[in-house]
Amino acid sequence: MIGSVQRAMRLLECVAAHEHGAPAKQLARETGLALPTAYHLLRTLVHEGYLRRDKGLFFLGEAAERLGDSGATQKRRSTVAGLLAQWRDAIGAPVYYAVYRGGEIEMLCVSDTPGNPAAEEWADFRETGHAHAIGQCLLAQLDDEARRDHLDRYPVQSLTPYTVHDDRTLLRRLERLRRLGPVTERQEYALGVVCAAIPITLGATAAAMAISLPAHQSDRLLPAVQQLQAEIGRLTGSMGLSISI
Repeated sequence: MIGSVQRAMRLLECVAAHEHGAPAKQLARETGLALPTAYHLLRTLVHEGYLRRDKGLFFLGEAAERLGDSGATQKRRSTVAGLLAQWRDAIGAPVYYAVYRGGEIEMLCVSDTPGNPAAEEWADFRETGHAHAIGQCLLAQLDDEARRDHLDRYPVQSLTPYTVHDDRTLLRRLERLRRLGPVTERQEYALGVVCAAIPITLGATAAAMAISLPAHQSDRLLPAVQQLQAEIGRLTGSMGLSISI
């Protein structure tokens, strides 16, 4: 083990335990370090941005805070991935999670298995929201201005013979969609694939979860997405963790 690294990490942990900061002498005493050693390491950590010094007290610096934020994000990702895997196994279908953020459709997590593979992204999901259930579910949650802005940037295009053909038809469909009901599409994005999505309430952010199935299993689509909706309903509080991933 590299002793200087171990000592520096002990100092970081000690500073983190003092919300209102701590002086070098206290930190040296609590970590069992000689004061000259503690001073040297503290100056180095301040120089590198992991600590900051204010009126003789040491606090966590921006670099350490970035590490903490990254760790929290990874933990949230792991939590969401675990939930999706749990629902995937219970339903027997791949599960998708996406949000509409910054004017774009973001697919944040997909959980599938070799036996139940996810739909192949043969056309960019961000640009083809009009064709797949997740995109339609997200667009239905936007206000008119945001929805039209999206369609101006990503016009409706026919991907299969079943895809909606024009903006007007799509907008009428989006207006008819029940806010809390499932959105279904059958082979509009990809031939041989059917999909259903449900909206997720995450404050002002539009979010959705979805499943897909082979077209020959289309009779399973509604029961499966209703099961997903019930599973999410039991764990609504946990979904709040996902918004910042």
